[in-house]
Amino acid sequence: MAPWPEMDEIIQVLANLSTLVFVISSMLAMGLSLTLRQILGSLRDKGLVVRLLVANFVLVPLVAYLIKTVIPLEESLAIGLILLATAAGAPFLPKLAQAAKGNRAFSVGLMVLLMVVTVVYMPLVLPLLLPGVQVNPWEIGRSLILLMLLPLGIGLLMNARYDDIARSLQPLMAQASSTSLLAVFALMLILNLDSVLGTLGSGALLAALLLIASSFLLGFFLGGTTSDLRSVAGLGTAQRNVAAAMVVATGNFTDPNVLVMILVGALLMLVLLMPLAGELGRRSPGGNHFGSP
Repeated sequence: MAPWPEMDEIIQVLANLSTLVFVISSMLAMGLSLTLRQILGSLRDKGLVVRLLVANFVLVPLVAYLIKTVIPLEESLAIGLILLATAAGAPFLPKLAQAAKGNRAFSVGLMVLLMVVTVVYMPLVLPLLLPGVQVNPWEIGRSLILLMLLPLGIGLLMNARYDDIARSLQPLMAQASSTSLLAVFALMLILNLDSVLGTLGSGALLAALLLIASSFLLGFFLGGTTSDLRSVAGLGTAQRNVAAAMVVATGNFTDPNVLVMILVGALLMLVLLMPLAGELGRRSPGGNHFGSP
């Protein structure tokens, strides 16, 4: 039985608020625990950086485009798939890297690099990948800058100038991020349960699975020669930036199925990548190389 219209509106407001809290608190938590030296020092291998930029911003979107060509998807679902494919730099990556016993310093640097490139990349590339869809580049860029880069910058500044305050605030922001992420998934499932169930015969699940698996393999095999780097590169390429995709979807598209596709992909990433990270961690010969570039 569907919720009453009044309840539906309340849940929608709570879902939007939870998404906002998740994005901002995630960025603040990272900034409060990092320094620019940590971020930049982990990215000294220029060849590795270039390969992963190509993987995330050329090969993954190309795979998504091929998937939506081969698998018949409704236009709104295909748009959601493309949004996932073009949004990289997920705030969840350091947690995955920790579970995989990967190089956490590299995971943070890679995440920030991919996120920064995403802010510039999405407004430029989406109109090319989605012909006939009207996308306002400035609206996309402004949303990502205000909701992601600005909180990250504030967190970095506080950590550099007021380290005592940063240390006390960081656990609170991390907890807010985790709690609000759970709230986003729960509320969006309540709002879109019928739509999510409706994707069972639409090809959306298969398309999302293919995107996640292909993205992981691309990142893993282009991610260097050591296991602690390859695991981070694979997980970082497979875990798309759901927050950025949601920001773009809610700000630029009215069809709810766009957000449903993103939700389907996000849930599959959550279900698949954390166990995969744990398995990689069990197979890893080393530990957590936080200080290693």
